[in-house]
Amino acid sequence: MDLDLTEDQEAIRDVFADFFSSETGPEQARDAEPLGFDSRAWDRLIETGAPGMGVGESRGGGGATLADLTVVVEEAGAHIAALPLVDHMVATRLLATVGACDDDVLAGTTIVGLAIRPAQDGTARTVPTGAVARQVVALDGDALVLIEGDPGAHLENHGCLPLAHRRLAGATVLADGPDAAGAYRRALDEWRTLTASTLVGITRTALDLGVGYVKERHQFGRPIGSFQAIQHLLADLPGLLDGARLLTAKAAWAGDRAVAGQTGVADIGDNEITDFATLACMALVSAGEAATTATDRSLHVHGGYGFSEEYDIQLYFRRARALSVVLDDPARECRRLADLLLAGPSTSSPPDADHLTSGATR
Repeated sequence: MDLDLTEDQEAIRDVFADFFSSETGPEQARDAEPLGFDSRAWDRLIETGAPGMGVGESRGGGGATLADLTVVVEEAGAHIAALPLVDHMVATRLLATVGACDDDVLAGTTIVGLAIRPAQDGTARTVPTGAVARQVVALDGDALVLIEGDPGAHLENHGCLPLAHRRLAGATVLADGPDAAGAYRRALDEWRTLTASTLVGITRTALDLGVGYVKERHQFGRPIGSFQAIQHLLADLPGLLDGARLLTAKAAWAGDRAVAGQTGVADIGDNEITDFATLACMALVSAGEAATTATDRSLHVHGGYGFSEEYDIQLYFRRARALSVVLDDPARECRRLADLLLAGPSTSSPPDADHLTSGATR
């Protein structure tokens, strides 16, 4: 297993680092609040082909792997891009699996989102892109359904994510049965992995902001970064960053293996974990902890200025917490991880796309 970036992935990283640096950033994120969507930057992103790059070339996409996509979204997180990129990428891959990804979705001119929890009482609740997406893929029982229509009413939140509930009335059944539910679960693990990579990007920039500030801020005639108490707050953050990045890379590796039909193993006794679901959960938990810790400590060393809207760290602080809890309480995600690890040796395999059957309007 080689988790180092390939030459192609390094090129992808450089291209999108330049893009997000020039088209997005703290000022654009402020302008996009409270909805959390920068339509101008999204239009520019469409020109790069990023919205559909995770779909196979045989289906009209860019053929990028999950590992490739983590490189892109880490840069989006690092530049606090107010874009529904993770959800759109995951949802387009899921739609392509069931043969329902049209050209507008593939191009990004129609934004599609993923309901990250099964629908209840005819409603997909707290959809991360529900306030901007015209299509939402959801799981209703064991049926994979497509909700179409105007975006939902924005649910205000401190992280300024475009959250909204979406009703299932009139939704089209794309597929049903165990394989449909399995395809949804795999998409949700891809969402965990890419969200983890976004949080890695947030962690990276939070560390940079904290280190930069303590070098510039002077007290008692010298930079506050020269005081040991300040150094202690920041010293272990690079370790958290590297750990989260490595776990996310391994989760993406396992996800690409799953797409290729290779099974994974979760055997804590032999310390062999290649199961995608387990690694995706580990990555999200680790990256969420890294991002919340890094933004908290960086804001702390900023002192009172850290709470000011004029300083960028508060944007990363709020976004890190929003992304860490939007799926579930991190404590419950940890319990899910414990269940996966302590269940004993197990193997997982991807759903059979050939058995996914189309349905009718719900």
